[in-house]
Amino acid sequence: MVPHGEGSEEAMVVQDENRKPISSILIVIAMQTEAMPVVNKLQLKEELDPVFPKGVPWVRYHGIYKDLHINLVRPGKDLTLGVDSVGTISASLVTYAAIQALQPDLIINAGTAGGFKVKGACISDVFLVSDVAFHDRRIPIPVFDLYGVGLRQCFSTPNLLKELNLKSGKLSTGDSLDMSPQDEASIVANDATVKDMEGAAVAYVADLFKVPAIFIKAVTDIVDGDKPTAEEFLQNLAAVTAALDLAVAQVVDFISGKCLSEL
Repeated sequence: MVPHGEGSEEAMVVQDENRKPISSILIVIAMQTEAMPVVNKLQLKEELDPVFPKGVPWVRYHGIYKDLHINLVRPGKDLTLGVDSVGTISASLVTYAAIQALQPDLIINAGTAGGFKVKGACISDVFLVSDVAFHDRRIPIPVFDLYGVGLRQCFSTPNLLKELNLKSGKLSTGDSLDMSPQDEASIVANDATVKDMEGAAVAYVADLFKVPAIFIKAVTDIVDGDKPTAEEFLQNLAAVTAALDLAVAQVVDFISGKCLSEL
């Protein structure tokens, strides 16, 4: 997600792309509860056309908001258990398929997250993420250890950050809602302010296809607080999705009419 060497042909192509007005945005959200307020705010409609392979539960909403073609995708419900398909695998798959089918100019991964009070996070805070990494891919072999962490810098949006007065922090991703002692040590090493279950996976796929991606995360629970994570998450989910919905709408409004280099 960060351009390569300045003088390379690839870098010149990236620079040209950065100067074109953004026309297509892909929003990736894991849970239906998180997605629907954004769908309603942007007046998106569910699309039933066969963009995705037959039989998958993935859901796509589409609409034109101002001058932007917006597609919002979510992994849908698990076909066996009927719950939201959260986590890195589902996020990777739906992001891959959506990039291939829709060719977006920019990806926004929006969702809820746990926050750390030691890093200044509070319930309903909304963060624009600066860096993403994994905290549960422990491979204690030289170089493989770095691959496991998968540290990536997010697409830089200094004007967006300043204009909307969002908080900024690093995101750590893993496939568990709770936090084991091993996870905690990795999260501290990642210097993370927020933790989720999808972000670094979306970043990995976006990086493969060189699609710039930004990450908006709203805090539902304080990981290093006194309340059990699952209880606090469910207690605050509805209220925090309202804060997330507002932030995503503000981000889209800011993006409208701009090119990547103006973000």
